[in-house]
Amino acid sequence: MNRKELSRKIIDTCLEMTRLGLNQGTAGNISVRYQDGMLITPSGMPYEKMTEDDIVYVDKDGHFEQGKVPSSEWQFHQAVYQVRPELNAVVHNHAINCTGVSILNKSIPAIHYMIAVTGTNKVPCVPYATFGTWQLAEYVKEGFKESKAILLQHHGMIAAEANLEKALWVAHEVEVLATLYLKLLATTPNVPVLSDEEIKVVLGKFSTYGLRVEEKPTCPCC
Repeated sequence: MNRKELSRKIIDTCLEMTRLGLNQGTAGNISVRYQDGMLITPSGMPYEKMTEDDIVYVDKDGHFEQGKVPSSEWQFHQAVYQVRPELNAVVHNHAINCTGVSILNKSIPAIHYMIAVTGTNKVPCVPYATFGTWQLAEYVKEGFKESKAILLQHHGMIAAEANLEKALWVAHEVEVLATLYLKLLATTPNVPVLSDEEIKVVLGKFSTYGLRVEEKPTCPCC
């Protein structure tokens, strides 16, 4: 895809994220890997008012286009791309139930086999740091070394995948897991979980399971 097409896809994904109830207002942000950096949503702009020209290019050294301001969280998007070269899209939001679990400073354990969307047996919760800081980016980098989705303590969640459709799919599934987990925690502090052995089996099956997206060939010049 060329830049304009990718930018349009970012905006459409933002709107779909809100439609799914995963975000509100100008909270949250979305990016895709592009050239030697990324395209990311701008700071403080309502999704419904964005145009393709508003999406910001940030290079691998953190330089961005003159006259544009990227999301204040661009550092942790960059951190995800650095630590997980196979992931090409990042979705961040303040989904209510994920944020609720993050306030409890809990990771989501293997309460359901769909935990496998993360590529591991849990959704880890990384420590709190002020939004838009390099410290938070470092915590995010550590979290993504083990999972494709993490919780940010007292903040929200991040999910990443090979493309935007899959990243949003992971984010939505993690919010469902968070909803289940909060309901279960209200009944017992000792929530039953699947064994590591079973999760290994499920992870193996996930190699041919999950959201399937037909990718268009990438133009070499993009």
